Amino acid sequence: MTGFICLDKQQDISSFWAVRQTLKLLGEKKGGHTGTLDPFATGVLPIAVGRATRFIELLPTDRKAYEAEIRLGITTDTLDITGEILSKSPVNVSSSDIEKSLESFRGEIKQIPPMYSAIRKDGVRLYDLARRGETVEREERCVTVYRLDFLGFENDTVKIYVECSAGTYIRSIADDLGSVLGCGAVLTALRRTRANGFSIENSVTLEKMRETSSDELKSLVIPLDTALGKYERITVSEGQAIRFKNGGELLRNRLDCPFETGLYRVYSPADVFLGIGEIKENSEVLGVRRVVADE
Repeated sequence: MTGFICLDKQQDISSFWAVRQTLKLLGEKKGGHTGTLDPFATGVLPIAVGRATRFIELLPTDRKAYEAEIRLGITTDTLDITGEILSKSPVNVSSSDIEKSLESFRGEIKQIPPMYSAIRKDGVRLYDLARRGETVEREERCVTVYRLDFLGFENDTVKIYVECSAGTYIRSIADDLGSVLGCGAVLTALRRTRANGFSIENSVTLEKMRETSSDELKSLVIPLDTALGKYERITVSEGQAIRFKNGGELLRNRLDCPFETGLYRVYSPADVFLGIGEIKENSEVLGVRRVVADE
């Protein structure tokens, strides 16, 4: 079985555990997720099944979307509600104060990754250092917030919708918002609604998978080439298909039509997906980026 399952991850389970349970239900041994979702967060967790793991890096990463709730008046060491409380402050802000403050978080912004994150420092995950009580210097990163909507403010809780680039920490936005407002803040709820080209609308829960027959489960697996649908397709001849499958380059001028620099889905004359080809700048060949291995 090869493809992707878009899991709607439930709260209080790790991404690793979610992958293990998904593979167990599918009867598969090999798989992996496209990017960690914190245990307390819910929503879109794309899981590669079988040979699809080799194509994870080729999935689109340009935009992710989240619904989040932020509690004002509290700070924690993890920047979310699961951490140890560091301070409590009175909240004396209005909805207009919040809307005005959110303006500075739109567009290209700089963030310092939280200590409780999966980024490595000298080969060690930051969260492992944080759990040992260590704090290290982290370099600022530029990220992009394409859209940030203020959805409401009630009982000291702010609700927002965010569309952002990969690598953006919503916990950091919550913490920075609290600093701007002068009362502190933590992330109390996070739901990812879009990632890697998958959306919450085509996601399935573990509970739903447990209620589904084995035959029907197979129909939930999104075909590999569908997941890579952002790339244009090329259909090659039988001889070219054999050469491509064996890792050989294809002359650009022998393809059906001229193509520009970039990645392409390559198909045989029988409409079998062979893998991803790449035309590099000033190159006269379509090279092999990834080939779908035989079962």
